Amino acid sequence: MNETDNGHDGTTENQTADVLEAQLSPLEEEGEIAADYIEELLDTADIDGDIDIEVRDGRTYVSVVTEDSQNSELEALVGPKGEVLDSLQELARLAVLSATERRSRLVLDVAGYREARAEVLREMAQKAVAQVQSSGDSVHLEPLSAYERKIIHDAVAEAGLLSESEGEGPGRHIVISAAD
Repeated sequence: MNETDNGHDGTTENQTADVLEAQLSPLEEEGEIAADYIEELLDTADIDGDIDIEVRDGRTYVSVVTEDSQNSELEALVGPKGEVLDSLQELARLAVLSATERRSRLVLDVAGYREARAEVLREMAQKAVAQVQSSGDSVHLEPLSAYERKIIHDAVAEAGLLSESEGEGPGRHIVISAAD
């Protein structure tokens, strides 16, 4: 058997992969590439975890999960304040860029960190909205990542108030104010 023959029907593994990729949407393809990258990283680090891929709202979400909710190895991939997770997400995006020559907005979550953080951010937005509604004064929030700011902006818009990002770089934050 030659080395590219899969031994079943005469097609090569590369041809099979090409057909599979042709059937995937660009967002699904992003998810598959990122999942392969993260899976290789998990294997190299000998960390157990399952990878889930979901496409919703025009974005690819890749999650690393485990049945053990207190997995310290996965928590190490999150790091303090999600800093390691942010770096891993950027590496996964670079893997997608390298393979597809397209920029990716995929979101990587490990051990449910981003999901839990999103809930905290929505609560933060609700408290700030209540404060603006009761006092009429604008509220400045702590600096947040672009993804976290989007969660806040969405929650504030849902409440009917205005929000805008101010500042530069790591000091970029949201100001919430009453609708005019």
